[in-house]
Amino acid sequence: MRALVQRVSRAEVRIEGDVVGAIEDGVLIFVCAMAGDPPNAPEKLAAKIAKLRIFRDDDGRMNRSLLDVGGSALVVSQFTLAADTRRGNRPGFSSAAPPDEGEIRYLEFVSAVKDLNIPVATGTFGADMAVALVNDGPVTIWVDTDG
Repeated sequence: MRALVQRVSRAEVRIEGDVVGAIEDGVLIFVCAMAGDPPNAPEKLAAKIAKLRIFRDDDGRMNRSLLDVGGSALVVSQFTLAADTRRGNRPGFSSAAPPDEGEIRYLEFVSAVKDLNIPVATGTFGADMAVALVNDGPVTIWVDTDG
């Protein structure tokens, strides 16, 4: 699995103008299931992100995790994270998991984050969504489970 994690002071996702998920301090996680992901990929990715030391400590250094600060997560499915841009100008997405498998992995990832006692808001898999955020820092981290 692949994720783009952004530390945020707030974030929301809208579908057809209606807010379907919103958080205050925490992380916005764009997540993509990749073809061939092992069954434990959602749990592995959730644990990695929850422990990333990307929040400020008392000295202003990035030394605290989402678990440490009690932050929330807004999880949004985004198959375009699988884009292959090595040839031509049109991205290819063949490395993304097929939609039915992608949705299962997405839901498993959401469940794995919740199992870590992190408050979670979500978008809707496969929907046309508008995401708004205030990136705190800015801090943006790319995370792969590496198979």
